[in-house]
Amino acid sequence: MATAKKKDLFAGKSGDEAQDNYNASSIEVLEGLEPVRLRPGMYIGGTDDRALHHLFAEVIDNSMDEAVAGHATRIEIELDAEGYISVTDNGRGIPIGPHPKFPEKSALEVILTELHSGGKFSNKAYETSGGLHGVGVSVVNALSDVLEVEVARNKTLHAMRFERGKPIGKIRNMGPINNRRGTKFRFHPDAEIFGKSLQFRAIKLFNMSRAKAYLQPGVEIRWKCAPERLKNSPEVPEQAVFHFPGGLADYLAETLGTKATITETLFAGKSKKDTGHGRVEWAVSWSPEGFGEADSFVRSYCNTVPTPGGGTHEAGLRAAITKGLRAYADLTGMGKKVSHVTPDDVMFGAGALISVFIKSPEFQGQTKDRLSNSEATRLVETAMRDQFDHWLVSSPKDATLLLEWAIERADERVKRRKARDVKRKSATKRLRLPGKLADCSRKGSDDTEIFIVEGDSAGGSAKQARSRETQAILPLKGKILNVESATMEKIQRNNEINDLSVALGVGLGKKFDVDDLRYERVVIMTDADVDGAHIAALLITFFYRYTPGLIEAGRLYMAMPPLYKMTQGNKTIYAVDDEHREELTRTEFSGKGKIDIGRFKGLGEMNPAQLKVTTMDPKTRTLARITLDADEMATTESLVETLMGKRSELRYEYIQEHAKFVEDVDI
Repeated sequence: MATAKKKDLFAGKSGDEAQDNYNASSIEVLEGLEPVRLRPGMYIGGTDDRALHHLFAEVIDNSMDEAVAGHATRIEIELDAEGYISVTDNGRGIPIGPHPKFPEKSALEVILTELHSGGKFSNKAYETSGGLHGVGVSVVNALSDVLEVEVARNKTLHAMRFERGKPIGKIRNMGPINNRRGTKFRFHPDAEIFGKSLQFRAIKLFNMSRAKAYLQPGVEIRWKCAPERLKNSPEVPEQAVFHFPGGLADYLAETLGTKATITETLFAGKSKKDTGHGRVEWAVSWSPEGFGEADSFVRSYCNTVPTPGGGTHEAGLRAAITKGLRAYADLTGMGKKVSHVTPDDVMFGAGALISVFIKSPEFQGQTKDRLSNSEATRLVETAMRDQFDHWLVSSPKDATLLLEWAIERADERVKRRKARDVKRKSATKRLRLPGKLADCSRKGSDDTEIFIVEGDSAGGSAKQARSRETQAILPLKGKILNVESATMEKIQRNNEINDLSVALGVGLGKKFDVDDLRYERVVIMTDADVDGAHIAALLITFFYRYTPGLIEAGRLYMAMPPLYKMTQGNKTIYAVDDEHREELTRTEFSGKGKIDIGRFKGLGEMNPAQLKVTTMDPKTRTLARITLDADEMATTESLVETLMGKRSELRYEYIQEHAKFVEDVDI
C-alpha cells in the first residue's frame, strides 16, 4: 500500500535555514498540460464518474459546435469493447497547417497540447459555441492514456497520436480520401487519473448523445456500442440513430410519455429571429403525476451544453411564465386570486426544457454547470413572453386550467406553512433538551437554521456567536453512530439520533416529511480537520439514508470554518485549508514582514466573534450545499456502501487504489 507523506519544507529548521531553502529554485513552473494532470479537479471538477463522462461531453461539444455553425450534419459515436470512445463528425475538420505562433507545430497539435488555444475566443470561426476557454479537448488529451485524432480535410486524411497528452511523433499524411470530411477523436481515459474501476457507462453516454440530437434538429447522431459494454445497461441498444426535427418539443413529448397533463397541448416554440443577441428554444408542460421522485424539473442548455446548475436562462423562463399567467389573470378578472402565487407555485408539476444560443456565454466553472450572463434572462423572457401570452389567449380552456392549478398550489403552500408554524410552536413546547438545543426565537421556519456541532465546547462558542432570532444550536456528544453499519434497533436506541430527530421535528425513513422540518436550513458545522470531516461524513450518511428528502429539497448544508488565521501587520485573513493558505500567502500578503499563522484545533478554540464572522454570519460566511445528482445515484450508493458499510475489505481496496492520489496527511 502506498504511503502518504506530509510535506513540510521547514520542519525542524531555524528561520534562517528555512529562508535559505526557499529561493528561486523553489518556484515550480508547470508547462503544457502538466497542470491538468496534477490538478484535474480544476478543469473537470474532480476524478469521479461525473468528471470522467465530462471528457466525452467536451469532445461531442466540439462536434456540436460544427453542427450549430451549419458545417456538420452527422455525428457518429462508438464505445468499443476496450473502453475507447470515438466521436466522428462530417464538419470542416480541424486545421492541420503550421500554426503562426508555433510554426514548428501543426494547428492540430497546438489545439491538443496547449491550454487556452482554439477557434472560439472570437466570433470569426464560430458565432456561438460551447467551448470558451480553449481548454476542453486539450484537457481530454491530458487525462487520456491514449488519444488518436484523424482529420479529413481538402480530400486528404491526416492522423496523429498522443499518450498522456504528449505527441507521439508529428502529424502524418495518410494520403488522399474522397468520400470523407471532418474530425474523428478516439480516446481512452487514463487509469492513473480515474482509477482502474471507473469506466464509461453506456447508459449515460447513450442519454447524453440523444439529448444533443434534440438540441440541434438538423443534426443526425449515430450511436454504436460493443455488446461487452452493455452487460450493466440492457436497456441500451447496440446501434441507434437520433434525429428529431421537432427539437425540444419532441424531447418533452417523449419524457411525458403517457402521463396526464394539465393542458392539452405543450407550450413549445423558438425565438422568431436572431436579433444579434442570441436565439432561444423551449418546451413546457404540466403534469399532476409529477416526474418520478420529483414534482417537476427544468433542464437547461446553453450552446448545446447542459447547465444542471441552472442560471440566468432558467430565471428568464420562470419570469416569462409567471408574469404571463398573472397578466392573463388580470385580463380575465382573476387578478386578486393570484396575488399570493409565486414562481414556485407556477412551476410546480412543470416539465420544462430551455435552450439558448448566445455569442459570449459566461459559466461558473470550467464544467459549465451554471449560466451567469445577465442578458440571458431578458433574452429568454422577451422571446417567450409574447408567444406565451398568445398561447394563453388562443386556448382559454387550457389557460384557465393552468391558472387554477397554480392558485391551488399556492393555497396548499400557504396552508402547509401555517400548519408547520403551529406544529413548530407545539413541538417547541414539547422539547426537553436542557443544555443541548438552544432554539431560535422566531416562531415560523422562514429563514431559520439549525447548526449541528460537535461537543459542548464548540456548542458554547456557537451559542454566543449565533443570531438568537434565526439560528439554533444543537451540540452532539462525540461521533454520531454510523447508521450504514448499524441495525435499525440500535439506531432507534441511540440518544444522539433521537435528539437530532426531535430537534428537527421530523420522522425517519418513510415517516420523514420535509414539510415537518422546523428550520429552513440544516447546517453541519464540524472542525476543519480529519476528525471533523469524519463526523461530517457520519452525519451526511445519516441524512442520506434516513432523511434523503432533506437533501433533495436542498435544505442540508456544510459550514466552512477556517483552519488557519493569518496575520501580517493590521491585516488578518482566514484560510479554510492548506491549499487556501498557500494561495492567500501568494496573493493577499506582501513580501515584506512576517506572516503569523495560527492553526485552530477546533471550533471551541475560536472566540465567538471569530466564529461568527468566518462561519455563521450570512453576510460573511460561505456554506456548501449538499446535493444529489440523479444521474450519479448508482455511483453515490456504491461509494457510501464502500466507505461507510460493514465490509472493511471494500474500504481497504478503495484506500489502496486511491492512496496514491493523497499528497498531504494531517498528522
